[in-house]
Amino acid sequence: MTLLAARHVTTYRYRRPVTFGEHRLMFRPRDSYDQKLLEARLSISPEPANVRWLHDVFGNCVTVVDFDAPCDELRFESNIRLDHAPSNTPDFRIEDEAATFPFAYAEDEMPDLAPLITPQYPDAAVHEWALRFVRQGHPTDTGALLMTLTNACRESFTYERRTAKGIRHPAMTLKLGRGSCRDFALLMIEAVRSLGLAARFVSGYIYVPTRDGPRHLGGGSTHAWCQVYLPGAGWVEFDPTNAIVGNRDLIRVAVARDPGQAIPLSGTYAGAADDFLDMAVEVRVRSERNGDAPAIYSAAEL
Repeated sequence: MTLLAARHVTTYRYRRPVTFGEHRLMFRPRDSYDQKLLEARLSISPEPANVRWLHDVFGNCVTVVDFDAPCDELRFESNIRLDHAPSNTPDFRIEDEAATFPFAYAEDEMPDLAPLITPQYPDAAVHEWALRFVRQGHPTDTGALLMTLTNACRESFTYERRTAKGIRHPAMTLKLGRGSCRDFALLMIEAVRSLGLAARFVSGYIYVPTRDGPRHLGGGSTHAWCQVYLPGAGWVEFDPTNAIVGNRDLIRVAVARDPGQAIPLSGTYAGAADDFLDMAVEVRVRSERNGDAPAIYSAAEL
């Protein structure tokens, strides 16, 4: 058992007081057998006029807030604690009929999986790249295929902390050979979808041990990876940025078909374009089991 605590602070600053529209937050982790939420606290300044909670179409917990007073600074602080059960090695208990690629999903699962199999950014170059990891003319082990693809992203591409809004088209990530964690996640999602597998985008946090060798990439801000649905194993985590298979060091907050549906924080303000000064994001994830001293970074929101 590992107890993980995450502190996530986002601060917007403006040149003069502005009025705020509705803001949507995805800060509360998904409760599950491998990550049990023990505590969740949310602090917002200025005090919102209204706060409500809902579950979106994917079952993610969303906080919706409204404001009724102008202000020149808007600050959100989330503090969570989880009982995290890490999986250090992939345990692919895949059903026999899906152990070798290609395979077909069960007929009764296809209506639910179909939107997650259909490529959202179809491109021949991405499909051709994915085919490089399939043994032509010979059976391909499904687990080995996905692990090799995950490792290829880690070894073949250069990580960059990209602060620009939006997601880079997978074909462009492939062409440039570099990207952020969300770019790599989407590239892998579209690659496996082009092979007929169901995949979805995951937004959350990553624990970066400060004393256990090289740091994971993507620490210090919200992190992104993907899940692939495997019969018998269910939704399995794949982090192409760090070549992590399984949930080790990963805290799931939201899952979605498309990255635009899992934005950690979004909202609007009414004012001139130059009223906006800057945004600062601080994410700190620490382990309470071994007392690791956490590193603190500043980064842009996904």
